[in-house]
Amino acid sequence: MAYQLQEINRRVRTDVAEFLAECDLNYAQRVSLAADRILSNLERSPIVLLSGPSGSGKTTTAMKIAEELRRRGVNSHAVAMDNYFVTLNPETAPRTPEGDIDYESPLFLDMELLDRHFTALSQGKEILVPRYEFARQMRNDSLGTPLRLEKNEIAIFEGIHALNNDITSRHPEAAKLYISARSNVNEGSALRFKGTWMRLTRRAVRDYSFRGAGVAQTLSMWANVRRGEKLYISPYRGKADIIFDSSLPYEVPVMKHYAAPLLQSVPQDNERQGELLELVAAFDYFDAVDPALVAKDSLLREFIGGGSYQYH
Repeated sequence: MAYQLQEINRRVRTDVAEFLAECDLNYAQRVSLAADRILSNLERSPIVLLSGPSGSGKTTTAMKIAEELRRRGVNSHAVAMDNYFVTLNPETAPRTPEGDIDYESPLFLDMELLDRHFTALSQGKEILVPRYEFARQMRNDSLGTPLRLEKNEIAIFEGIHALNNDITSRHPEAAKLYISARSNVNEGSALRFKGTWMRLTRRAVRDYSFRGAGVAQTLSMWANVRRGEKLYISPYRGKADIIFDSSLPYEVPVMKHYAAPLLQSVPQDNERQGELLELVAAFDYFDAVDPALVAKDSLLREFIGGGSYQYH
């Protein structure tokens, strides 16, 4: 799927509020379809597995699906699978071909604990969802949260490895979703903004604003993030019952306020300078949209802040 630049700019100039509302409504309809699929599978399993690459909006989407299910009378819980990371041991941690710690590897996930927890939840037993402390790179089970599913309750586990074969082969009965910002923006047949740039922009803005990471640091990790996607995430996309696109037609005009100044601050000697210059220049094609117009419950708020959801 591709959006047309001319149509985006026309809507921004003529009816920007209606344009944003329409885009959010379209996304809500995708969430509703996902809820339909999940409910149709409830007799088989109360577990939902939601996967997607970095910057795809998994966390907000999981919470939106949980909200939609609750509106339909089915109590639901969104669980971040990042909390199932194992405590980092530099001596045994998986490594990239360059010798760096491979934070994208599924070996960082405690697959055995996830397996036991999925089984326990399906049997109506209580589990303790662990808490991973990223600052200390360790799991702290003492900060865990108890969870037990009553009849007709659902748990949505979201994470980049949710559809990994080590999980889905043990729990093929679970409902499975895959999400990614996939749409390019074209001007006629000419490519103006890549779908992967949307995810890079989301991550760069979020990391800078809320995770204390400069854009250069985000970019230095991006090559391995993309490598990890191709090795560990995309190959399992075909396992999903539903695949949907999390890109929003209005997001590049909104991100123009944040991303262009950030990306322009990257040192000239950065090895990705060529692509950066191309990315920065691409924002010039778009009319800007004031971020204040973005709804508080928009998926984009996961990355720019100021939203109604609480992120951990």
